[in-house]
Amino acid sequence: MATTRTATTHWEGSLFEGGGKVTLESSGIGTYEVSWPSRAEEANGKTSPEELIAAAHSSCFSMALSNGLAKAGTPPTALDTKAEVEFTPGTGITGIKLTVTGVVEGMSNDDFVAAAQAAKEGCPVSQALAGTTITLEASLAG
Repeated sequence: MATTRTATTHWEGSLFEGGGKVTLESSGIGTYEVSWPSRAEEANGKTSPEELIAAAHSSCFSMALSNGLAKAGTPPTALDTKAEVEFTPGTGITGIKLTVTGVVEGMSNDDFVAAAQAAKEGCPVSQALAGTTITLEASLAG
C-alpha cells in the first residue's frame, strides 16, 4: 500500500532577502527556517533543501542496506551513513557522496562494499535522484 509524506514551505520576500519556514507535516516533528544565505553560504542555524535531501538519502540508504544485509543472512549490528549533498549556486545540485561504515559479523569488506553498492542502486531516494552523480565509500568498522 502506498504512503504519502508531506512537507510544506511558507516563503516571504525575494530569494536573496527573504526567508521561509519548511514544516514536516506528516510527522509533525517540526518547522525549520530556510533562506538563501543558509543554502548558499553558512547554515547559521537554518536548514536547506540540500540538507533535507541528505537526511532523506542517508536514512533511505541505511534502510536499504540493512534490508539487503539481513536478506543475505548477515544482518548489521550497526550502520553509520553520512550523505553530503553538494550545491553550487547557479548550477544546482552537482553531486551526492554517501559514506557508510558498518559493523557486520561474518562479512568481508569486499562483500560489504558490494552490498552497499547494491543498496545505493536500489534505494528509492537514489533512484529518484538518478540524474545526479552519487558516489559511495563503504567500509566495515574496526
